[in-house]
Amino acid sequence: MGSEIIVIPAIFLGMPWIIFHYITKWKQAPKITDEDEKLLDEMFNLARRLEDRLNTVERIVAADNPDFKPGLNAPHASTPYQIDRRN
Repeated sequence: MGSEIIVIPAIFLGMPWIIFHYITKWKQAPKITDEDEKLLDEMFNLARRLEDRLNTVERIVAADNPDFKPGLNAPHASTPYQIDRRN
């Protein structure tokens, strides 16, 4: 009988309090702004251009030097990542 006095309030008061506490914290978390999203898009486009340039340089070097082994940025048939653009 004594442990029920502790368990019941813990279930009906403690658990909802913890859940609502973390929901509130989640809603107060900073959101990404339009400016941040533009900056990320610019950085992504710059990274893709740099990757293309590096692949071009590696192809040129490989054509001149048969012993050259391209690094991790070898040209891919398709890009393994996609950006979900929701407008």
